[in-house]
Amino acid sequence: MIKQLIPEGFCLQCQGCCRFEHPDSVWSPNLLDKDREALVTCDVPAFSILNNKKIRLVRSRTQGNFICSFLDDKDNRCKVYAFRPFECQLYPCLVNRSNKNIFLAVDLKCPFAQEQQKSEAFQRHIQYLTEFFSRPEICNILNKNPQIIQEYPEVRNLAALNI
Repeated sequence: MIKQLIPEGFCLQCQGCCRFEHPDSVWSPNLLDKDREALVTCDVPAFSILNNKKIRLVRSRTQGNFICSFLDDKDNRCKVYAFRPFECQLYPCLVNRSNKNIFLAVDLKCPFAQEQQKSEAFQRHIQYLTEFFSRPEICNILNKNPQIIQEYPEVRNLAALNI
């Protein structure tokens, strides 16, 4: 489990992440193999997980855009929060590919990240994540799950990763 940066109350009020313009968005969370296994053991409908190891996005009943199939549109809560995938735990940070380099990056569309990016707590969290990604077992997981490393538009690269 990755330490969380954003307080739960902030996320529940934001209604920013877990929502997408298109059903095939690059921002749709990718699943590690172990994420898929954990979700299957939680009786998540097979429909929710695509063959390309992404979470299926469904049309929102209230907003007209697309949402994660695990998001309860009414109360803005994740139905699988206790078993949420790696990328969901990591957000607003991501593993970003830029040219042939790999970075720990932040999505500054997240209001909390945008507001807190210069704070001491944010800087400590980035240091924690940089150390986390330097652990051999985490590098091994990412090497076995290359779908986690994406090229995200409009993110801020924070630290180079040696994966």
